[in-house]
Amino acid sequence: MGKVGVLLLNLGGPEKPEDVRPFLYNLFSDPEIIRLRFSWMQSPLAWFIATTRAKKSQENYKQIGGGSPLRYITETQAQALQAHLQQKGTDAKIYIGMRYWHPFTEEAIDRIKRDGIEHLVILPLYPHFSISTSGSSFRLLEKIWQEDPSLNRIEHTVIPSWYKEPKYLQAMAQLIAEELDKSANPDKVHIFFSAHGVPLSYVTEGGDPYQKEIVDCTALIMETLNRPNPHTLAYQSRVGPVEWLQPYTEEAIPELAAQGVKDLLVVPISFVSEHIETLQEIDIEYREIAEESGIENFYRVPALNTHPVFIDSLATLVEDALKSPSVQLSEVMHPEKTVKMYPQERWEWGMTTAAEVWNGRLAMIGFLALLIELISGQGPLHFVGLL
Repeated sequence: MGKVGVLLLNLGGPEKPEDVRPFLYNLFSDPEIIRLRFSWMQSPLAWFIATTRAKKSQENYKQIGGGSPLRYITETQAQALQAHLQQKGTDAKIYIGMRYWHPFTEEAIDRIKRDGIEHLVILPLYPHFSISTSGSSFRLLEKIWQEDPSLNRIEHTVIPSWYKEPKYLQAMAQLIAEELDKSANPDKVHIFFSAHGVPLSYVTEGGDPYQKEIVDCTALIMETLNRPNPHTLAYQSRVGPVEWLQPYTEEAIPELAAQGVKDLLVVPISFVSEHIETLQEIDIEYREIAEESGIENFYRVPALNTHPVFIDSLATLVEDALKSPSVQLSEVMHPEKTVKMYPQERWEWGMTTAAEVWNGRLAMIGFLALLIELISGQGPLHFVGLL
């Protein structure tokens, strides 16, 4: 087959306090994270958010040791996957491409070219597809491919989402069962799936399949688990005043407590590695909310990390991808235009000099309104539809 490579895609995270601000800038500079109708606003807004949020984010990272463990965990996953593939007879080199911090996706592609890889499997470490996660990384890769014709010699195949993979479901079910069995009354524990949220408009306007895939995945995990426990699905990590997928985790937990739930097991369903959303948001913030609401026993299922069944599931995905017809980036990014990636097209309000002046003035008003809303939590932004 020739030289085989596997590109693992992930978010990335700041490794030390001074990384936080540039990491946030990279994150909010992405039009798939914050969608604006005026592209020139993206960088100033990203700078503003990164500057205003940096101190609080640094404090959050300080609570988990000062930085994100995501790079280290992803590297250990890559090592485990490479070793497991070799044991199964597939000689493949694993690369890591982070979207917003080192090692960046561009760095990984440079290494892939340098190593002379001929067959590449692109595997996002997000089980579920979303515009803002896998979609953002795929868009970047598509741009890299378009700008570098030499990459066309590499036969590549993309795995858009893989939440139905049986071994992944088995690994999740095993971790849940292990935590349930630590309780004095395992069948009475309420299983609480907490997924990373996305703005509601991504689903209703953009056609993002994320919510459907999360709902399907939750049902499949419960079916694989085969326990009588009641369960709830909610969404965490929302940012800003726009409406996100509901119910919100921070609101659903007190509601369950009010209904008499005393034992709660939180399952971070959309995360395969420990990072800020699990170690700080769930383990510290949501635990505090649960205890204040009357939850007596708060448990949390660990992220998959290098769970052997999970690593086996990744290896199976790679092997199947190498045997199947290739799926190109263009096929994933433009599937009959059912998923709308942003920015979709440029807005043009007129071609005259006067129109250009008024376009600029209206854009500045929109930008000021956005800043006011970010600071105050309320404002005219929703009514004029700029965000």
